[in-house]
This record gives sequence, structure tokens and C-alpha cells, in this order.
Amino acid sequence: MALIKCDGISIAYEGQTVVRDLSFWIEQGDYLCIVGENGSGKSTLVKSLLGLKPPFKGQILLGDGLKQDEIGYLPQQTVVQKDFPASVYEVVLSGRLNSRGWRPFYSAADKKAARENMELLGIREMEHQCFRDLSGGQKQRVRP
Repeated sequence: MALIKCDGISIAYEGQTVVRDLSFWIEQGDYLCIVGENGSGKSTLVKSLLGLKPPFKGQILLGDGLKQDEIGYLPQQTVVQKDFPASVYEVVLSGRLNSRGWRPFYSAADKKAARENMELLGIREMEHQCFRDLSGGQKQRVRP
């Protein structure tokens, strides 16, 4: 029997289906390579394999005596990032720090430029989300 078997799993991230009807198995000695664009669900799939985020459809079976706590995972974020309280908008806006000079506050032009850049990057819908809650791929799109 396979060490890990996924049978028709579908997984969601924040209400959006990111993995749909996926089936595969992993035998001892196999390597699994998960490839996709930023924000496409790679980290969410790994979290499902670890039992941290169960699929809403299908099942993940562990075989050959494999236990959930015997599967390792190295996340993409550091401890500092886990505690970082800024919103996505605030992180993008921080990219304007050098244009501020000695002014203590961001100008209307800085705020407009930040929103325009968010639109160009396709992250405007994440504007109010906390940066620490984003997936690794989403964080790469946001960082200044």
C-alpha cells in the first residue's frame, strides 16, 4: 500500500477552491514535486497532507503504519513573520518610505501609488488582510 494516498481531494483557501478533484499516491522512496504559480494552493495542499487543513471533499489515507506526526514540514515563513501585524496595504505602502523624506506621514500621492501598485500586482482584494495570514506565494507578491 502507498504511504500517502489522496483520493479525489478538493481543498479551499479562504472560501476559494484551490485544489479540485486531485488523486495521487506516494510510495516509499518516491519524491513529490508540487509546482504552480504563486497563490495557486501548493502550501495549502501540503498542509492538507499533514492533516493541518483537511480537504472538503475526498480523503487522504496514510498507509504502511505511517503516522501524521512522522511527516515533516518546513514552512516558508519565519517566527518574526508569524507575529507581523501589518495589513497587505501597509506592507505595500512601506515601499514608499524612501519617497517620504523627513515627513512623518505618507502623502496622498504615496497612498495612491500603493493602491495602483496593488492593482497592477493583482492583490487589491487582499488589501485589508493581515500579512502574516497569507500563503508564502501571496507574500512574495506583496513584499516591497
